Amino acid sequence: MAFVFESRAEGAPARVAVFPGAWNPPTIAHLAIARAALKWADEVVWVLPRVFPHKTFEGATFDARRGMLRELAKSEPGFSAAVSDANLHFQIAAEAREAYRSSEIALVCGRDAMERIATWDYERPGVFEEMITAHPILVAGRGGEYRLEPRFEQRVIPLELAGNFDHVSSTEIRERIARGDAWRHLVPEAIADQVEAAYRAQ
Repeated sequence: MAFVFESRAEGAPARVAVFPGAWNPPTIAHLAIARAALKWADEVVWVLPRVFPHKTFEGATFDARRGMLRELAKSEPGFSAAVSDANLHFQIAAEAREAYRSSEIALVCGRDAMERIATWDYERPGVFEEMITAHPILVAGRGGEYRLEPRFEQRVIPLELAGNFDHVSSTEIRERIARGDAWRHLVPEAIADQVEAAYRAQ
């Protein structure tokens, strides 16, 4: 497995927040989550898997999404971007541990993704328990807070977002672009032109 950086923040972070996603496209909600994660971490790395466990590359291509993350990483201090051969969170965390060596690694996700992670069929028992024991999970409570069984509560760190982003989604952006409705206010300014290039021709 390989964890390949597209853009790397300067410095040697003590804490790294690993933020995997499909990024079809990244939204202002994702940006708010990444910024909130920087309150815990010294560096947030946006991660794009080469293959997804539950969806295919529909919409923007792999290269288009990789380019968007590269620009996001360059747009603010403390952001990095990488692509991963792994596609499940516990595998991506293992790759990140190899890449960062001495840094503490946390995972970042929204409430909906956390629910999938906790209930995913990993084909052997104990995978989720091992992952959350090794890596705290920073969870943004979009659409409600996530509550885990008491023995794991201290391993789940709620993220406070600077605003309400429940109405923002990648699907909404794609649909707005297809309809010709306003959409630029829902994506980070740094990647707006790339988003337009990736989806306007579809």
